[in-house]
Amino acid sequence: MSTAAFTKSGNKATVAPKLNKAVFGVEIKSHDLLKTAYVSYMANGRPNLAKTLKRGEVRGGGKKPWKQKGTGRARFGSIRTPLWRGGGIIFGPTGNENYSKKLNVSAKRTAIKQALSMTAQENRLMVIETFECKDGKVKQTRQLLDKMGANGKILIVVSVKDQLVERATRNLDNVKAVQALYLNVFDIINADHVIISQKSLDILNGWLAAKPQKGAKDE
Repeated sequence: MSTAAFTKSGNKATVAPKLNKAVFGVEIKSHDLLKTAYVSYMANGRPNLAKTLKRGEVRGGGKKPWKQKGTGRARFGSIRTPLWRGGGIIFGPTGNENYSKKLNVSAKRTAIKQALSMTAQENRLMVIETFECKDGKVKQTRQLLDKMGANGKILIVVSVKDQLVERATRNLDNVKAVQALYLNVFDIINADHVIISQKSLDILNGWLAAKPQKGAKDE
């Protein structure tokens, strides 16, 4: 691993390379789009696990609880009725609900640029020359982060996330590595420091600065 030149002022690191204003210098007039992108990301990753039993799915209840007349009680034909405890559920979740929220490509990219711009303005963005893990050692990654003065939740943006990068970062608490083209608002906002390699910076400039074509879809 090798780091690009960066200067330290107190306990904060200042990035030396010039950043593209079209990506890292976007004016944020409102945080509504950031919130929409954040909620959309969480909704798209929400697991659909809730499921209740309808009246026809509850076991038992084949026999009438008591005779129709003469007992003084209300008439019932089955213990599976939703009016009884342990019976079926009316209008409960079926397990087929779709909680995903769609966000068009232009809005998604704008939200990512706003999140990156906010990170850069708050001096929480660092750029390194390369992030290569020849041995996949966690110790090397820890030494690099300590040298840069990065602490808290750290997001490392790499050009290619291979097995060595995964091995070198997955066992570090509060450290996450993500491929440049899979960068999202959720990870950026939740990170105390965002570290970007030079190759990833070039990828982000080419991806986010370009105007999306009609019908284009981001992964």
